[in-house]
Amino acid sequence: MRRMTGRTIGFVGLGAMGRGMAGSLLRAGHTVRVWNRSPEPVAALVAEGAEAADSLADVFAADTVVSMLANDTAVERMLDPELLAGAAATLHVNMATVSLALAERAEARYAEHGIGYVAAPVLGRPPVAAAGRLNILVAGAPELLERAQPLFAAMGERTWHFGESPRQANTAKISTNFLIACAIESMAEACSLAEAHGVRPTDLVEMLSGTLFPGPIHSGYGSMVAERRYEPAGFRLPLGLKDVGLALEAGTARNVPLPFGSILRDAFLDALAHGDGDKDWAAVAAVARRRAGLPD
Repeated sequence: MRRMTGRTIGFVGLGAMGRGMAGSLLRAGHTVRVWNRSPEPVAALVAEGAEAADSLADVFAADTVVSMLANDTAVERMLDPELLAGAAATLHVNMATVSLALAERAEARYAEHGIGYVAAPVLGRPPVAAAGRLNILVAGAPELLERAQPLFAAMGERTWHFGESPRQANTAKISTNFLIACAIESMAEACSLAEAHGVRPTDLVEMLSGTLFPGPIHSGYGSMVAERRYEPAGFRLPLGLKDVGLALEAGTARNVPLPFGSILRDAFLDALAHGDGDKDWAAVAAVARRRAGLPD
């Protein structure tokens, strides 16, 4: 039997991650009203017990809004003054990876309309989201985070607190994704070096992930790099370029040099120029192979 909460959650953004997250909220017994630009994922979640929202205004008629959108442009639609002026919602939990400038603008805009705003970007790929085992990086006013914690508990296995300003959670997420991109590039270069000298990349990655670098990044992405397995995409390459750009932008804002960031940006652009935009961001490893003169 479902454990009902007595309040409705409006959920915006049913991409590969959002579908699983909204499903986790449903399984936890929350009443969830969903909205998405394309209707197919809405219909799928309605079949699981969700309510279909007619518009963003319908979503903001819920008590709390949760969003999982791709970028700043998508989130901007949720800063519309007319939308917020008519909102019944008193809290928006933004789980997207967005720029620090947008995080600041969103916090201020929501405050103008008396709506609480917290940032809660996540770590994990779509299967992890579907299993409700995300790591959730949060920041915002303590009373708002306490109110949102039951939602975090439904979607994730651990909540990590980074401060009272929403931009702090986005800073932590941008820094984390930058580090992952650096790890993918370093594994790609190491595998290219090994292969050029007759060592199988799969053997190298198996040794590294079993000794020096255990954990999901080097084992998971390392295997994808070594096997040149970039589809299906769990995190598409253009999103990787976006996050590298966010890191460079954040560094510029505080005069923090990120020399590897420029290398990564150009590698991602190279991959996009070669038609890899629909592949996982691990496909940036193909750029290292091309530079090494290895066969496709």
